[in-house]
Amino acid sequence: MYGYGRTRGSTGTMPGNMITSNGRSSPRYSSERYNDYMRDLLEKMREEYERRRLERLGLDRLDGGPSAIEVDTVEFYPRDNAREHNTFMYDLVEGVKPALILRRGQPFYLAIRFKRNYNPQQDRLKLEIGFGPQPLITKGTLVMLPVSGSDSFTKDKAQWDVRLHHHDGAVITLQIQIPATVAVGVWKMKVITQLISRGQPNLSPVTHECKDNLYVLFNPWCKEDSVYMEDELKRKEYVLNDVGKIFTGSFKQPVGRRWIFGQFTDSVLPACMLILERSGLDYTARSNPIKVVRAISAMINDIDDKGVLEGRWQEPYDDGVAPWMWTGSSAILEQYLKTGGVPVKYGQCWVFAGVSNTVCRALGLPSRTVTNFVSAHDTDETLTIDKWFDKNGDKIEDATSDSIWNFHVWNDCWMARPDLPTGYGGWQAFDATPQETSEGVYQTGPASLLAIQRGEIGYMYDSPFVFSEVNADIVHWQEDDTSEIGWKKLKSDRYQVGRLILTKKIGVDDDIGDTDAEDITAQYKNKEGTYEERMAVLNAARNTGFNYAYDLPSPEKEDVSFVLLDIEKVMIGQPFHVTVNVQNKSSETRTVSAVLSASSVYYTGITARKIKRENGNFSLQPHQKEILSIKVSPDEYLDKLVDYAMVKLYAIATVKETQQTWSEEDDFMVEKPNLELEIRGNVQVGTPFVLVISLTNPLKRVLDNCFFTVEAPGVTGPFRVTYRDIQPEEVAVHVVRLIPQKPGPRKIVATFSSRQLIQVVGSKQVEVLD
Repeated sequence: MYGYGRTRGSTGTMPGNMITSNGRSSPRYSSERYNDYMRDLLEKMREEYERRRLERLGLDRLDGGPSAIEVDTVEFYPRDNAREHNTFMYDLVEGVKPALILRRGQPFYLAIRFKRNYNPQQDRLKLEIGFGPQPLITKGTLVMLPVSGSDSFTKDKAQWDVRLHHHDGAVITLQIQIPATVAVGVWKMKVITQLISRGQPNLSPVTHECKDNLYVLFNPWCKEDSVYMEDELKRKEYVLNDVGKIFTGSFKQPVGRRWIFGQFTDSVLPACMLILERSGLDYTARSNPIKVVRAISAMINDIDDKGVLEGRWQEPYDDGVAPWMWTGSSAILEQYLKTGGVPVKYGQCWVFAGVSNTVCRALGLPSRTVTNFVSAHDTDETLTIDKWFDKNGDKIEDATSDSIWNFHVWNDCWMARPDLPTGYGGWQAFDATPQETSEGVYQTGPASLLAIQRGEIGYMYDSPFVFSEVNADIVHWQEDDTSEIGWKKLKSDRYQVGRLILTKKIGVDDDIGDTDAEDITAQYKNKEGTYEERMAVLNAARNTGFNYAYDLPSPEKEDVSFVLLDIEKVMIGQPFHVTVNVQNKSSETRTVSAVLSASSVYYTGITARKIKRENGNFSLQPHQKEILSIKVSPDEYLDKLVDYAMVKLYAIATVKETQQTWSEEDDFMVEKPNLELEIRGNVQVGTPFVLVISLTNPLKRVLDNCFFTVEAPGVTGPFRVTYRDIQPEEVAVHVVRLIPQKPGPRKIVATFSSRQLIQVVGSKQVEVLD
């Protein structure tokens, strides 16, 4: 399978071999000219004789005598090695000058052609493989591999090694063993040769620097690698799948959005190398997935280190790209690479997570995006989201920066954790969205999911913050001079945070609905209300010193019940209602004051615009039931929606006779139609086909400033086309001509945006024939 040049007995020529000429009859010359001719001929014959004699000895000739053997070319067999190393999907392996992309823990082949025959008895040969600007043997970033005549590896798999696979005249084929613990990144190779006589070198060595980069990645297929993942189906999903879903919306209405990770796109791996260089991560530390993932979490955001993405959570986005307009990671990483590391505008949590996932998978780290619905942002490490009220019951607005996000997206990465007790390896949470600093830098994780589930927040890294995101209690406090801490607890909502945690299901792909969502809540926390769940929370609270927030008694029972009804589904352009069911459970009349309101909110929980608010007073007779409701029309909310079309409902009530207070909130995301994608023509490599994109305008309004974006790995890179105005309730059709570049299953993702309607998405799977 492996070889280079020609075998003995074959015809043809190679560099360094002479082609003999045919004889011919000598012309008649003058005596002087004939003597000159004979001198030249004899000189050439002597040169030819000397060359052949030295060739038989395995030597070469220079004016100063024999010299070290010189390298003509080095062949790394990038495509053959890629098949063995599970890297054949990378675009860099294609083309006229394919790159060598390897995984640590596996051997690879290369061939060296010299400018004369190689003689192991006369030619000393060694390979120098280095990593970084100043490779050092003591740091494991410089490796010296002497080449002997052995055709077997002589060292164990934990060490670099080389063996002679084949020797044929001027060509040798070698196999090099890469340990499973080396640094990931770009390695460089030199071939050093030296002439020896009687076992001693008698000339200075000659060095040949290979121009090709050797990309070395993590290896989830190798048991000795700390990112080893045993299940092949998991490896296909978490390492090789270049298209996935990121879930947004609300816990009652999660919506999966297609995201093209595109980890095999030609610009991605070089961008990953730039990210590692810019991170300042020590070259030795790049062998450790824990340190690499922590560096990724810091570098995907631009704070501190001019990383990949600049975050922005509300308008305007005019000087960049609005977060919801991205369809995948490759365009972001390509721009970052082309500009030499200028942060790309703009990202939000799910964009940060999508790009993080791409970088991890490109480097060989098994990873997944994770969405936590009703996600706590605990800024003071109390493991609670605190709301503060003064003695009069008025909310103190600036008392805390704690918040509740409708959803938050981060990543899990699979690895062993030798720095933690046995059993805490596996999935580790990390987050590139800049929220709080860790060790002085905006970075989070990796944090063991098992540690989070058990409330073991003392284990690195940033376990308390992640624990709060999925477990924090929402606590209402009021000033109280009689309390030893100056406050009394009015109310505690134990089961509002971390309501649902989703990722994409292994091997399932749903372009129409979300049957490919996998509920992984149980991997992060025990079931709400169970003894195990409360013990995990109290265990974490004890470790922070804030256990008093959990030990105080609950408020006294109330005799009027209030229930804010859930809104199941609202299509954009349709009205909705805010409704509260009220019941007087006492035998006495109760007087109630109530406020119902609806506001548009950013997904981070920050109020954007007030939509509608109504208040009133009414009396309830003993055991009487009442329904409070307000209707919100499309004209009242359409112009006030932001980003993800999320609406927050608030209901507040006070009972005059008992001073009972009640408050509740709920949120939902206004639904939007999907794009319909249709394929016309045969889908084959190099052959054009037609993609038909259809959109039904759900509004009784004209859509202007319209455009479509399309992206499909292996078919086309991301591009954008403008479109005409779309009339009310019109069915708009746009036709695109595409030419596939690679065979196999391919995912096409299209989006639509306008001034009145944004984030309309559609996707379709196609099988590209070779």
